[in-house]
Amino acid sequence: MAALKAAGRTSLVDSVVEQLRTQLAEGEWAVGDRIPTEHELAQQLGVGRNTVREAVRVLVHAGLLESRQGNGTFVRSTADPAAVLRGVRHAGAADVLELRVALEAEAARLAAARRDTHDLLRLRAALTGLREEGDRNADADLAFHLAVVGATHNTAFVEVYRFFSAQVHEVLVEALGDREMPPVDIDAHEALVAAVEAGDPEAAERQARELLRVPMETVAALTEQNR
Repeated sequence: MAALKAAGRTSLVDSVVEQLRTQLAEGEWAVGDRIPTEHELAQQLGVGRNTVREAVRVLVHAGLLESRQGNGTFVRSTADPAAVLRGVRHAGAADVLELRVALEAEAARLAAARRDTHDLLRLRAALTGLREEGDRNADADLAFHLAVVGATHNTAFVEVYRFFSAQVHEVLVEALGDREMPPVDIDAHEALVAAVEAGDPEAAERQARELLRVPMETVAALTEQNR
């Protein structure tokens, strides 16, 4: 294994975390590999074992490492969710919405092809909640879209969308400031549910894109004004 560079005295834990992230990203250890012991890492980095222990704990929490009692610490993933998070947060509102359109259009298409009775009941309940809670209730809107994504019966899709949707909200709030997005189009949501109920993937995808057309146009106009 290539030696790790010794960490400086400032923010030692953060420094060790970043160096370990780099080692993982560069393929120093593959998924499933056991990383060196705390003692070995402490010697390589020139820091105390407590510092290494805290750094490893951070990476376990981030999902990159996995501690197995009595066996050591193993690589769970070399793809850093934090890096994805930073990239999304630094993206523009229009870029984030374009990605949202792609995700939701595919989710709608799959939902129409795979939905079952439970999914349809959940969709109708989410639509009712959206009507009752008000067209600007972010939680009610998110619950609706999560119901659509849930109807794909694709666990990976659900987890990615759940993670991504929170970042969309943060990016839009930061980009728009006090300016509001247009009210949620309840009729467009109703049309999407109808297409999913009808088992029509093409119509569902089309309605999902139509549902996000006005928000896309609004963000594009605001971006143009800020230039």
